Amino acid sequence: MVRMKPLPSVPVFCQLFKTMLTMKHYSAVVSLFQEMRKLRIPINDFMLSILISSYCLIHHVDCAFSLLPIYLKTGIPFNVVAFNTLLRGLFAENKVKDAVELFKKVARENICELDQVMETLPNVCNYNIVVDALCKDENLAAAITLKNEMKQKGNHPDIVTYGSLIDGLCKLGQWEKVRTLFSDMVNLNIYPDVHTFNMLIDGLCKEGKVEDADEVMRHMIEKGVEPDIIAYNVIMDGYCLDGQVDRARRVFYVLIDKDIEPDIISYSILINGYCKKKNEAMQLFDEICQKGLKPNTITYNTILHGLFKVGRIGDSKKIFNEMLRVGPTPDICTHTTLLDGYLKYELIQETVLLFNELARNREYNDVSFYNAVINGLCKNDKVDKARAIFEKFSSIGLLPNVRTYNTMINGLCLAGLLDEAKDILRKMEDSGCLPNNVTYNVFVQGFLRCSKISEMKTFMKEMSGRRFSVDASCTTGLLVNGVRENPSVPDMIPELHSKN
Repeated sequence: MVRMKPLPSVPVFCQLFKTMLTMKHYSAVVSLFQEMRKLRIPINDFMLSILISSYCLIHHVDCAFSLLPIYLKTGIPFNVVAFNTLLRGLFAENKVKDAVELFKKVARENICELDQVMETLPNVCNYNIVVDALCKDENLAAAITLKNEMKQKGNHPDIVTYGSLIDGLCKLGQWEKVRTLFSDMVNLNIYPDVHTFNMLIDGLCKEGKVEDADEVMRHMIEKGVEPDIIAYNVIMDGYCLDGQVDRARRVFYVLIDKDIEPDIISYSILINGYCKKKNEAMQLFDEICQKGLKPNTITYNTILHGLFKVGRIGDSKKIFNEMLRVGPTPDICTHTTLLDGYLKYELIQETVLLFNELARNREYNDVSFYNAVINGLCKNDKVDKARAIFEKFSSIGLLPNVRTYNTMINGLCLAGLLDEAKDILRKMEDSGCLPNNVTYNVFVQGFLRCSKISEMKTFMKEMSGRRFSVDASCTTGLLVNGVRENPSVPDMIPELHSKN
């Protein structure tokens, strides 16, 4: 297109940019723009905004910022669309501080021209974006300051602004400030909607204030705001977490009486609450299918976790087999729940079979997943099986991290296999993974447990050289036992006098 004679008009190029963005051909947008610049084809603010969007959508906000000199060089005004796009791009890459600084800079220095419709910079939408980001970053003081700044600039906070602040304050348990904000809203004729009330109910339930949350629900009904399924689910979850499962069940019946259809989350919450009572939990699980609902992964994970928690191994296996038969597909949470349950009840054969199947299918190439299994096997005195998994790391393309090495070394030390533990330490150092304070403490405790005082002294000197310290809380008990067997132990380890 850029080679056509005569060249297409600017509006045609703009339409092409828009189409490519809509079709998510972000790289094509970048390539076309670069070609146009080489050939000195005229560009405008619309094309630059599309290009900034494309860079941000492929998480290259730094490249988007590199376009700012073009605005200065060409005299194209930096408009509010480009600003908003950069702001959202920074948030998408979790660069909250950069987004806030950009926002403040634009707001205070009038960097970009305003749309003719806009009378002030920035607008309420812009403020809400930053207020919400500050609240999520738990910087409530700055968020409240920004809200006050909105008023001074003539941008009145709306329900979105107050919603972000209330949600942030609820999560921090600052209930007096929440109460003040609700009063401010009413004074400004901004009335809380169901979403705002849900934030407050959720915050109270998570703080264990389920009775207060119930009171809030009654208040919202009095004010003519009908609770939705989210509100009822949150209250049910709050009662279940408080151990009041029967109260949660009564809330369940209330929402049915109000012709609100329970969703899969409603059932999952009650199933989790009733898992200590096998019959009720299984009845609810069966009811899901009778109602025409399909249990999702969360539902299966919930009932599996609950059943393992109360030792119902057979029922757990049946549920998992049903999940494999009818769906949905198990996720990492499902498999982690199974492996944790098997290890908890020392079902080593089941653990190894499931793990080997997952490893064979390359389901999870995640070091933390493998670390958890190695740790579980070591705790069950199955160091040989843990070592076998450890040795597979290189063949599956995984690099052990410091936690992997420490877990394996600890397992070997607990089994009294100190020479094998030292072999792992050598591999650790050869791979470039440096031992940390935990590594050395594991060895010190291992040598002390096996009364290998000389080797322990060597490690303690090396610890001191690396400015690591002995963990007194773990070592003291072993030292006491050592002294009982050999009263001269403290004299043999002068380093302990300076350490503890």
